[in-house]
Amino acid sequence: MITTAIILAGGLGTRLKPLTDEVPKSLVPVKNKPLLQHQIEHFHRCGVTNIILSVGYKEEQIKAYFGEGAKFGVRITYSPESLPLGTGGAIKKAAQGATQPFFLQWGDNLLDIDWREMEREYLSYRTSIIMALTPREDVENFGAAKLDGNKIIRFVEKPKREEAPSNLINAGAFILHPEVLKILPEGTSSIEKDCFEKLAPLGKISAYIHQGQWFPTDTMEKYEIAKEEFQPPC
Repeated sequence: MITTAIILAGGLGTRLKPLTDEVPKSLVPVKNKPLLQHQIEHFHRCGVTNIILSVGYKEEQIKAYFGEGAKFGVRITYSPESLPLGTGGAIKKAAQGATQPFFLQWGDNLLDIDWREMEREYLSYRTSIIMALTPREDVENFGAAKLDGNKIIRFVEKPKREEAPSNLINAGAFILHPEVLKILPEGTSSIEKDCFEKLAPLGKISAYIHQGQWFPTDTMEKYEIAKEEFQPPC
């Protein structure tokens, strides 16, 4: 059973200004709790006991709020970025020394994904990566995945709706085996371009279709929608 999760929580939150002038994006409130608290509590409900937070911007506030995680029923450790490393570099640093698969989540998405069901599919597919995909009508605002059976074979960035290979987009939730991170260069990198886009045509990424809640919060418009519509899972 996977017991470790990495959450990327180091972003500057530029598109959420002025909210992020004083607090990091991870501590912006949704339904009377910081965004990151919702994610940590959901991992705890799914039996995850070890959480690694990749932090950067205003990291001292995140550390002060969450501490070592005891009051949330988990053990929290921190992987700080002194300089921005990109998604790939941040994950590679946070996963240093890992030998077993781990959960991974973007720090600015709220979702009620069943991590254990996703893990069961991951084990049955026997790929190095499983990526949660979620359906969207406005696929032209994101990037669409092209599937061959249960495998993701290509990503099409912001296609015209009528030309999209599917209505499924990357939901920012994954299971990765740390071996796949060897493909990344040292230092700054993009997990999307330097890993996912290279491994997808090789049949190494399987898809998990998430039909539940999914709310991105990376812009003020999306954040306002999440504040109104997100229902924290019990």
